[in-house]
This record gives sequence, C-alpha cells and structure tokens, in this order.
Amino acid sequence: MAITINAEARTDMGKGASRRLRRTEKMPAIVYGGSKKPASLTVLTKDIRVHLNDEAFFSQVLELSIDGKKAEKVVLRDIQYHPYKVDPMHLDFQRVSAKDKMHFHVPLHFTGEDVSPGAKHGGLVSHVLHEVEIECLAKNIPEFIEVDMSAMDMGDSLHLTDLKLPKGVELIALKQGDDHDEVVVAIHAPRGGSDEDEAAAEEAEEGGEE
Repeated sequence: MAITINAEARTDMGKGASRRLRRTEKMPAIVYGGSKKPASLTVLTKDIRVHLNDEAFFSQVLELSIDGKKAEKVVLRDIQYHPYKVDPMHLDFQRVSAKDKMHFHVPLHFTGEDVSPGAKHGGLVSHVLHEVEIECLAKNIPEFIEVDMSAMDMGDSLHLTDLKLPKGVELIALKQGDDHDEVVVAIHAPRGGSDEDEAAAEEAEEGGEE
C-alpha cells in the first residue's frame, strides 16, 4: 500500500519564513517534474518522522496530496537533515510518469548468510554494496533486491551480474559496460588461515576494489 503524504501549498518564502515554519513543527518541501510547474509546500514534521525508518519511503512511489486534493504520484529525491539533531528539515519530491523510465536507488537485502558454507566455516563476510541504482518504470520499482548467499563458499564473491532482477528493471552500472560489474558481497578467509584460503581472500578483495 502506497504511503500518503499530506501537504499544503506554501506562500511564505525565505529563510526567515522557513525558521518560523519549523518552530510550528512543520517543514518546507518542494515538488517538481512532469508537465506541471514546481510547487513549494509545507508538511508536518511528525508525519515525516514516522517514515524515516521505512525503506519504502525512500525507494517507492508515494502519494502526495496537496490541500486535500487528489493525490499525485511522486518519489522522494532528497531529504535534508539538521546538522546535529538528525531531524528532517526539507524534502524534495519528483513527480513520476507512468510512461517514462526513471533512475532509482533501491536497497539490497542479503539472505542465506547463516547457512552459506563459507560463513559456517568461519569466513568473514564483506558486504561491498548496500544499494544499487536501477532504471525502470515507476510501477516496476522493487522495494528491495534480494541477494542469495546460501551457496557461497570461502573465497566466493557475487557480482552485479549475479543479481536476479525483477522484470523491467535494469542496473545502471551494467548499462555502462562489463568493467562496471562490481562485487556485491564476498566471503573472505580469516587472517591466519591456509595459504590457499588467503589467496582466495586476496582475490575477492581485489575484485571489490575494481
């Protein structure tokens, strides 16, 4: 179910106005893109705080309702935080089109680590990437991409080309060529292991650096 954000049109602009707004537990925001002009908004800070630990808030299509009108589909493009309170201060929303492909960042979910032969034998797991940039239609955005580690042994590594992508989803890095096939996760031999294990670990590390 899509997350709905209720907003109001903003007319009082400027830094002073923004400071006054935040004192009322509201924050400024902007929505842009599509065939409409950019619009300045205000949203309740408490309505945003409840979603900050939800991955879907950052990677899925949201419903944005302005002044109680019919919601339009948007994605969160940027969120600015207070420098030391770690509290949201400004939001950027972008309107999405049903016909045009867009770039999105989605998280990786690692599964099977506890049953993988390499981890069972004491291998050190190195998660090189935690999210990937994809291109797809808004309707095809996955909430996350699963990385199955259950078959990984000591010295093994998984690359971008090993990921199973949902239909209609492409990885931006791989569109740039085979030399961008980055390491996603690797299992290294513990330091002090056999020469063979250490060689495998060094090979996996070199792959990550590339």
